Amino acid sequence: MTFSLHRKLLAASVSLTALLALNPAWAQEAVIVLPSSEVGVPTYNVVAASNTNTGSTLIYDTLVLQDADQSYAPGLAESWEEAADGMAWTFKLKSGVSFHNGEPLNAAAVAEWLGFYASTDNSYMTQSIEKIEAVDDATVKLTMKFPDPNLLYNLSSSFMGVVEPKAYKELGEDYGVTEAVGTGPFKMESFTIGTETVLVRNDDYTWGPSLAVNKGPAKIERLTLREIAEDSTAFLELKTGGVDMLMSVPTDFLGELAKEPNIATLTLPGLEVVYMPFNVTKEPFTDIKVRQAAALAVNQQEILESVYGNVGSVADTFLISSLPEGDVAPEYKISYDPAKANALLDEAGWMMGPDGVRAKDGTPLSITLWTQSDSIFRRLTEVIQAELKAVGIASEITTFDSSTIRDQYKTGEQQAAVRSYFWNNADIVDWFFGADRLGYPNVSMFNDPKAEELRAKAMTGSKNQEERIANFVAYHEYVLSQFPMAPIYQPVQNIGYNKDRLKLPETIRSPQFQGLAILEMEVIE
Repeated sequence: MTFSLHRKLLAASVSLTALLALNPAWAQEAVIVLPSSEVGVPTYNVVAASNTNTGSTLIYDTLVLQDADQSYAPGLAESWEEAADGMAWTFKLKSGVSFHNGEPLNAAAVAEWLGFYASTDNSYMTQSIEKIEAVDDATVKLTMKFPDPNLLYNLSSSFMGVVEPKAYKELGEDYGVTEAVGTGPFKMESFTIGTETVLVRNDDYTWGPSLAVNKGPAKIERLTLREIAEDSTAFLELKTGGVDMLMSVPTDFLGELAKEPNIATLTLPGLEVVYMPFNVTKEPFTDIKVRQAAALAVNQQEILESVYGNVGSVADTFLISSLPEGDVAPEYKISYDPAKANALLDEAGWMMGPDGVRAKDGTPLSITLWTQSDSIFRRLTEVIQAELKAVGIASEITTFDSSTIRDQYKTGEQQAAVRSYFWNNADIVDWFFGADRLGYPNVSMFNDPKAEELRAKAMTGSKNQEERIANFVAYHEYVLSQFPMAPIYQPVQNIGYNKDRLKLPETIRSPQFQGLAILEMEVIE
């Protein structure tokens, strides 16, 4: 990790815009603030990461890309073919591609990279692959253990950016922290965990993806991805010119941004769900009736209106509603029902006291409620605190910085929390409720034999996409029936940017504003 003069000046709160004005060589630099959900990512080692940020989509290319309509398009693989029985895939690689360190991208490198996943937490990404062969310099053949209708999605995800094998092995645990080597349009210059990543343009990049108009190099020479945990601080930075773009603008700031003549906003469909996980191994949430009652106490519609200004939509399952696996039977959807919540708590033996807090055997029904420190999460959590109190559940809010809360979850001490995830595939149910990931990412500590059976069928027991959807619906429905969490809200992605500084592409051919959109973006000089 390096500490450049640029970073020291940042620590001293010196405006980057002022620096840019003093140094014409940096005229093609842009400063972007990452979404709060991406703050604190500890590494750019995407092979082993439990979370990634936008920087990964700029340092690395993927074999396959996902379009805005969630169809698939060529990335580093210019074509592919699946065997009729789903038991083999053959990928043809683009020619003339090289990694940042000059090593060529070829079939041998791809085969070696795919092998790295086997012993990591992300091994599920490649668990369907039995054998990887470099048939010739440009051809990779995968022989499958079982058909995997989700393979293209995995290969397009930010967790499967293609890393350079030699650098990966040589750097060991330092890989992704001191250096990260991909074939993407930007190279990592420096990385300070929880603070910023500085990227410089890969001038050799001419293999831009099929979905991009600009095949490269990127138009921006130097890009700083800042991590600002507090939304109001980031908002002020954009207003005053300290940064050029916020990748996630809280909805209650949209009105203020609209008053700024040099600020524009872009709204994209959301891939995020805000929810409240319950630790099923901690009292009182060992009792499913208490979990269900707490879930039914959450008034999603009130939260949508009062906290988010009616921007976005309510969540009544664990998945974004655009996914077919989110279309569960009505009885599994979780929606506000205070009468039933009160009845369930009565049945569980928690009786309402004169102070409005329930008690059982002299013990008050009081929990800790963890949340992130940014303003929107604090405000949302306070509303939920009031809604829980309305059915007799007292709660004490405990706030953690968004860069440290994941480590806190690993202790398993949480009772309930307010958090969100960002993903557009049903396998997120596996990720957050799989019994082999207790603590984090399985914040609910959910370990249920029937769920594991349904999970295995959903993850590995489907011959085609239709079967996979049906299996995931069954798994999703069962998880919902056990109330390890309460769904709350589905945000949209609000991007705020200085339109006097940045020109965005007219069309964004990806599910979210990340690497491909930034490849097309330019600084107005």
